Order: sequence, then structure tokens, then C-alpha cells
Amino acid sequence: MRSWSLAVTASSPSLRVLIVGGYGIFGGRLAELLADEPRLTLIIAGRSLAKAEFFCASRPVRARLFPAEFDRDQPLEPQLRALKPDVIVDASGPFQDYGKQPYRLIEAAIAHGADYFDFSDGAAFVRGVTGLDAAARQRGVAILSGVSSFPVLTAAVVRHLAGAFSRIDAIRAGIAPSPHAIVGENVLRAIAGYAGQAVPARRRGQTLLVHPLTETCRFTIAPPGKLPLPNTLFSLVEVPDLLLLADLWPGLRSVWVGAGPRPEILHHCLIGLSLLVRWKILPSLAPLAGLFLRAGRILRWGSHRGGMVVEVEGAGHRGEKLARGWHLTAEGDDGPYIPAMAIEALIRQRLDGTRPEPGARSAAGALTLADYDRVFAGRPFAHGTRDLAAEASLPLYPRILGSAYQDLPPAIQALHRHEAGHVVSGRASVERGKGLLSRLVGALVGFPEAGTDVPVRVTFEIEDGREVWTREFAGRRFRSVQTAGRGRNAYLVDERFGLLSFALALLVEDGRLKLVVRNWRFLGLRLPRFLAPSGDSFESAEDGRFNFHVEIAHPLLGLIVRYKGWLVSEPRN
Repeated sequence: MRSWSLAVTASSPSLRVLIVGGYGIFGGRLAELLADEPRLTLIIAGRSLAKAEFFCASRPVRARLFPAEFDRDQPLEPQLRALKPDVIVDASGPFQDYGKQPYRLIEAAIAHGADYFDFSDGAAFVRGVTGLDAAARQRGVAILSGVSSFPVLTAAVVRHLAGAFSRIDAIRAGIAPSPHAIVGENVLRAIAGYAGQAVPARRRGQTLLVHPLTETCRFTIAPPGKLPLPNTLFSLVEVPDLLLLADLWPGLRSVWVGAGPRPEILHHCLIGLSLLVRWKILPSLAPLAGLFLRAGRILRWGSHRGGMVVEVEGAGHRGEKLARGWHLTAEGDDGPYIPAMAIEALIRQRLDGTRPEPGARSAAGALTLADYDRVFAGRPFAHGTRDLAAEASLPLYPRILGSAYQDLPPAIQALHRHEAGHVVSGRASVERGKGLLSRLVGALVGFPEAGTDVPVRVTFEIEDGREVWTREFAGRRFRSVQTAGRGRNAYLVDERFGLLSFALALLVEDGRLKLVVRNWRFLGLRLPRFLAPSGDSFESAEDGRFNFHVEIAHPLLGLIVRYKGWLVSEPRN
């Protein structure tokens, strides 16, 4: 039988971390992130000893896991004296409902002499912790509140972007969780509690009241050269950033932070109910938190991907208007761990000898983006920055790709940096589908006939921001019109062949430029995604020469056309 003794011996790891709510969503994810560290003893604590024991017994780890019963509503001093933590992490919440003595656990941590971190998303709670600063300094402990994506990652990103600015006027940010991510009950209780209520935020250079979930906007999260997330609806949420970012950048006039839960139909229902609260028709959505939890666990569809975006607007050092953005996407089950990575980073830093300065404060300044890079390493995350103002004036492909354009071989860059009237030519091989319908579709579009060593000529014309590509294979022409996607097709290339249009993602992988169909339309009307054409289409370079490989197939018709070859620029007259 496994022993759960908490006796401290000479061979014990160097740091004991008490995670209150350690078997819950956030606490459990933090424990899993730290489970590979043999220098740690992780005390998985909560009101249910049985749940803590099950959590510890069900996970193979290198750290030492110990379950413990811990009740924050009971006297805390004897519980902490028995557990002897060096660091206390509050992963329980909701922090907005901690009652008349919201800082009991923090005060106990100070008295015990332990550092303290929490996942608080409550702006008032995080700001109020500074009232304990003098006591924390006197005791020599670090008390950091709000150690999560908001505001720690947000602030780290803004500092990363801020070097180009002489003045920051506005910050907008949003997080889009995967529709398959498990959301904790306490998170939904917090959201239901503040939805539609009046909360303070930075607006028009002052603190004004806003109403979470009743203000919306749309973002497309698109790290340069990576597969973007679908354009997503975001609603304002109450997070510490709404006020704390103005403390860090005093000239800031506006802060807007939102969440983009999916599926969108469920999100629209939540927005509608929040408006009823704002209009005083309903007093609160708090009684519906359990219903939201059940609905969210049933209504799940869409790709298992999430992401985050931060945009900063202001003035450059020459007084020019600037707008820069940072985009992150996360694949599969890794994305939900990002909120816990701030505390992971702080604990790993302490193991390596770096400890936060004593005092009680918001964690907004605790980490840099480089600190996040270390905990992001090895995970399926893609992130990068965009210069929104500069990109707007670039040709089509450099605009969509942003900084990733520079990662392409020179031959590919040169082809997409063309001017009006630019002509390239070369040779190609062409393969056509064998089916009657496949050949009919190919003929209607004007795709070339099958052949080998076929002469190819492509002319590029630029008209009002549109690129017209006229392709000529052995005298047979077909053309398409390419434009930068707008609205729900932002950061995609829209390519139109007659009555059909295709939204294409541009991906930079291993020196190639891949083109992936994200949606398609007939006369502007969206068609079913599962019936969209697909195929392996990419551009590459070999011996300094531009190569192309285009494959168009349909799930019902099979191969329609596949052509590949090379192109070089023709001399200009």
C-alpha cells in the first residue's frame, strides 16, 4: 500500500509546493507541468482527500506527489504547519466569491513564511493584494496574484512589442480556447457571476464602467506563416488587465480583453443572456453556471486548436501611427496548459535560484516573453509578431505572410514581389483526372490538357489591390483573381476562378510555401467544408529556380488536375 507520509527527511526534494485545488482543472494542469521535476514535492490538496489520493495515484511522475486534505474555510495555521510548504499556489477560486476575508490564505502564507501564487482572474482581488505588501516585505516572501495568461502573458507580450512605440494608446487582446478543452466549474461560476454586470475598465483615458460579454469583436489569430484559427467572435471578459495594464503604461487610453469560446451558437446564447442582465431583466447569470457547464461539455465541435492574440496601437518614435500584434496558436491538448505555465515558469526559476522580490503585488511584471519561450519549448505552439501598419502597404503574399515571408527562398520571394506586367515562363507536366465529371469541371475552369514538357507562361497584373494571374499552358489560358481576404477570411488569400472562390492559407514549412484551402464559395455563398477541393499544393526552390506543384482534387470526383514545373522571369523590354 502506498504511503502518504509527509515527513521531511534529508533526501526530500528541495522545494515543497502546496497546490490548493490541486486535483482541479488549473491545479491539476500545473501539477502535470511540474511532474517531471524530481526536486519538487507537490502537495495535491483540497477538501476531498479521496480525490487528491486518486489524482496522485493515477499519474506516473518524477516529482513526489502527496495528497492532503485542505479546507481554506477552516483555521489555516495548523494546516500549513503540518504541510510545511515553501510555496503555496491557490488554484481553487472563484476569486470573486471569497467573501468578507478574501485574503485569509495570503495572510496565512505570509505568517508561515511561504511564497504565494494564484490563478486569480478577478481584477479587484488582484489589485487589492497590494494592501499586504508591507507585511510580505517584512516577512521576506513574494505574494503574486493573477499569475496566469491574463495579465502575465499579456503584459509580457506588450513589453515585447513596446520597443517600437513612443506612446501606447490602446491594447486589445483575446484568448480562444479549443472547443474541446475542459472548462472548470469555478471558471464558469466566475463568468456567470460577472456577465452583464458593471465592472471598471480603462476607456477614453479614464476608469469607466463596462459590461462583460455584452461587447464583442472578431479576431483572426494568425501567426506569420502558420495555419490561422478560424475567424472567431470574442466577448469582453472581466480580467485584471482591464485596469492593471494602465498601471504599467499610464498613458494608455483603452484596454479591451475578450474570450472567444466555441461553438459560436453557444457563445451567442451567453451574449444574449448577458444583455438581459445589463438591461436589468435578469439579476445575474450565476444560477445558470451549472447549465453552462453541462452545455459546454455536450456541445463540442470544431478543430481541437486554440490561440491568443495581443494588439497594440500608438505612436512610433517619429510620431507615426503604429499598430503591432502578437499571435499564438496551440494544437490539441497542449493549449489548455498555457494558463498554468506562468506559475510553472516561476517555480522552475526558483529551483534554479531565482526568486521573485519580496512584496505583495500583481504578477503582471513577473515574466518576459523569453521566459515563456522556455516553457513553450517542445510543444505544438506557433507564435510571432505582425507589424500591422507596415503589412498593409505590402504586396499580397508578403502582406499575408508577414515576417514569415523572409523565411522563404529568394526565388519564391522574387515571384511574389512582382510588379504589374511581370511575366514568368518555364516548363511543366500536367495530369488530368480520368472521370467524366472531373474532366468536365476541368474544362469549365480552363485547366490545361495532360502533357509532358509543356511550355508555361504566367502574366501578373495588379488592379486596385487585386492580382490577376493569367496562366498559359501550350496556348491554353485560364486566369484567376487573388485578393487579401477580409472579415472572416482575414489573413487568407481569396482566389476566384469564375463563379467559384477559394480562401487559401499560406504556410511556410521547410523552405516551402504551402497553399491550403480553408473554405470555398459559389457566387459568394459558402459551400460545405467537407466537399471543398483539396490537394498537395506548394511552391519550392531548387538551384535558385522557382518550382510549383499544384494538385486539385475533389472528395467525390477524385483528381481534377495536377501540374508541376518551374518558372523564371522573362527579361523586361
